[in-house]
Amino acid sequence: MSEVCALFISDLHLQPAHPATSAAFFGFLERHARHAQQLYLLGDLFEYWAGDDDLADPFHAQVVAALRAVSDAGVALYWVAGNRDFLVGARFAEVAGLTLLPETWVADIAGQRVVVLHGDAQCTQDTKYMAFRAMVRQPAWQQQFTAMPLAQRKAIVEGLRADSRKEQRGKSYEVMDVTPEAIAEVFAQTGASVMIHGHTHRPALHRVGDQLRYVLPDWEPEAMPPRGGWIAIDQHGIITRHDLYGAVIAT
Repeated sequence: MSEVCALFISDLHLQPAHPATSAAFFGFLERHARHAQQLYLLGDLFEYWAGDDDLADPFHAQVVAALRAVSDAGVALYWVAGNRDFLVGARFAEVAGLTLLPETWVADIAGQRVVVLHGDAQCTQDTKYMAFRAMVRQPAWQQQFTAMPLAQRKAIVEGLRADSRKEQRGKSYEVMDVTPEAIAEVFAQTGASVMIHGHTHRPALHRVGDQLRYVLPDWEPEAMPPRGGWIAIDQHGIITRHDLYGAVIAT
């Protein structure tokens, strides 16, 4: 059996209201992530993150402890921020035992040059979201926001999430998906031959010439059919997609 060099997940949207997703995630960490060399968390692990001063929340503490156990087992953990949890900071990284990466990162894994990202920055047709993203990713905005009381921040985020859900109902899949031009730009800038990202909740393998773009699924075990899964790269550089139960998805 080939050794797993790296695993990639995203879009779990962990929250106390969805215990089945949390259970699936903890099971994945115990049965699969612990036996890999690296684990890449590519954004939206949480439904939202209001700031590292929320680490004491019992649910958050449980998730962080599970991540720390994987890190303490010798697995290198890497974090790329999503559009829901971009406020994860240095304190979270320290406690969880992981490394924060920039929003676009290139890694050489078992002979594969892989670029990893969340994917929201490539949804360039969604101009309203892109303007919002540009605002909230500014250090000055984040400093001002995190200076507010935690309860106030959570109320603001809840309001933003409700507004976003309403707006999404009026947007097409095409507008909310990545654009070919933005994807081509990332490939050109990084020189990678493989891209792995999430965000769109449209899992697939896209081939453009010699370039491979893997899109990760979101996780919802109680949906019909259940959603979830991950991508793996083994010691020979072979890339496989896995469903929520670990079975290999034919590509």
